[in-house]
Amino acid sequence: MMRTILLFGVSPKLGTGFQVLQLSVQQPDQWRCVALVRNAEFAQQLNQQGVETVVGDAMDAAKVKEVCELAGTDTVIVSTLGGSAGAHYEAQRLIIDTAEQCGIGQMLLVTSLGCGDSWGTMSERAKQAFGHSLREKSLAEVWLQTSTLNYAILRPGGLINGDMTGKAECFYQQEVHGCIHRAELANVIMQKIQAEKLENRILAVVDPSLSSGVQ
Repeated sequence: MMRTILLFGVSPKLGTGFQVLQLSVQQPDQWRCVALVRNAEFAQQLNQQGVETVVGDAMDAAKVKEVCELAGTDTVIVSTLGGSAGAHYEAQRLIIDTAEQCGIGQMLLVTSLGCGDSWGTMSERAKQAFGHSLREKSLAEVWLQTSTLNYAILRPGGLINGDMTGKAECFYQQEVHGCIHRAELANVIMQKIQAEKLENRILAVVDPSLSSGVQ
């Protein structure tokens, strides 16, 4: 049975969201793909791949509602949004609230190592460099956890470019450090959303086969 994936955080750059989208369009018998994108020209390119798009910003309540209604209730949301300081939490909160209002029941949220209860594992240098972003992402995690949505939260290590390795590992309630290729994280995301129901868990995701030089 075909299901719908609704993506937030897809850009023309080879980020995680774009790579998730490419993996899903390669399985047209399994996935109907819907995405909110900011660029009209990019939206046209995606349309040619069979992706249904709404052009707009994740901070625009009307556009978020439009794309959620387009996706329908038998949908799993995948959000890989980055976002500027001060906007990330508000955008994720809007997505979560709108999903609830539209009857969407599942969401996979990508945050980062250092969020929530993993804050204490970060070095002082990392806290100074990424602290504001991590705190915003932590707020988004809590908003999703306390919503009515069935969820999965992935906290990847340092994101770097590179090919899919097939060697990523997910850790539950364990302190881990390391990095992961964006393509490999996209592969993990696709594996998680294949399940009929998400597990309501927060998982750290790293690739132990890679150097942990990126924090």
